[in-house]
Amino acid sequence: MGFCKLCGRVGITISSRLGVCVDCLRRRPREALKIAEELHRASRLRFGLPLSPPQGGVPCGICGRGCSVPEGGVGYCGLVKNVGGRLTRPGGVYMGVLEYYYDPIPTNCVADWVCPASTGRGYPKYAKSPAGEVGYYNLAVFYGACSLDCLYCQNWHYRKYPRRPVFASVEELDRAMDRRVSCVCFFGGDPAPQVVHALLVAKRAAEKGVRVCWETSGQLAPHLLDKVVEISLKTGGIVKFDLKAFTPSVYKALTDGEVDIVLRNFKVAVRRFRERPEVPLVVASILLVPGYVDEIEVDLLTKFIARLEPEVPTRFLAFHPDYLLDDLPPTSIRHAETAVKIAQENGLVEVDVGNAWLLGDYY
Repeated sequence: MGFCKLCGRVGITISSRLGVCVDCLRRRPREALKIAEELHRASRLRFGLPLSPPQGGVPCGICGRGCSVPEGGVGYCGLVKNVGGRLTRPGGVYMGVLEYYYDPIPTNCVADWVCPASTGRGYPKYAKSPAGEVGYYNLAVFYGACSLDCLYCQNWHYRKYPRRPVFASVEELDRAMDRRVSCVCFFGGDPAPQVVHALLVAKRAAEKGVRVCWETSGQLAPHLLDKVVEISLKTGGIVKFDLKAFTPSVYKALTDGEVDIVLRNFKVAVRRFRERPEVPLVVASILLVPGYVDEIEVDLLTKFIARLEPEVPTRFLAFHPDYLLDDLPPTSIRHAETAVKIAQENGLVEVDVGNAWLLGDYY
């Protein structure tokens, strides 16, 4: 049972590690966020990362966090550094800090229930077969940095990469896209801090007829978001946005980020949704964090999506305890069923639940 330091409530869906409940985050955001900041501080210091996006130096401009890195300092992502008044990145832009591997199709990606690889959507222009692409591979590119600090991150080990980087060049990834690779997906961490490298790889993919997909928190610089959307639109790929939460204080508590950035970028990307009806250009995912991404957050997020474009496929993901929010239970079946009902009532056409095997009778 967790405990809220502000209101004193006790419950299985309150994280004692975070220290505040969702009601206090909404009603008393200033006080609640001061408490939540303590856990983010521990998270960042654990890996030697900046506590907040630095200011007072050279603007980075690669992702949406707005770092301005002072001399001798490092960006929020832990990769970009100011050396002698100039920003440097490990390996420049032609070398990425990442790992990659071949993921047999069908994969368990966020969009698998609507993507060409698993369903054959867009055949023959965007898929190898009308029944999907069994026997082919997704080139999964896992970037070792992120623009956020999600306290429940399931890939939290990316934080180790800035200190012990593993590199892969654009040319190496180009060679990895052989004739059995039908799509490449950039994720992590997040591709945002290294999006220039990803776009260089994506250009090679497009030349080979390989679909380009992204799994991102949406913390992208606007001028680079346009390029991300364009390359996926052209190749039959999908931009998968992890929307996380709608209320600014809830989003901040869970991720240490600003929700307005992702909502703005999502809105811009969705404007081009109807340019390619065969395959959805954008997919939204919402992780059902027990006690925090509750019915209110689901209602606000799905109304936001539906107002923009009701046909955007939206997938709810089951949560399991990880990283620093390991004192919460997995998502309950009732939570997921309620989320689907709310989304449909708000007008969304394609709604699904991923990681359903994690669901149970927890709360």
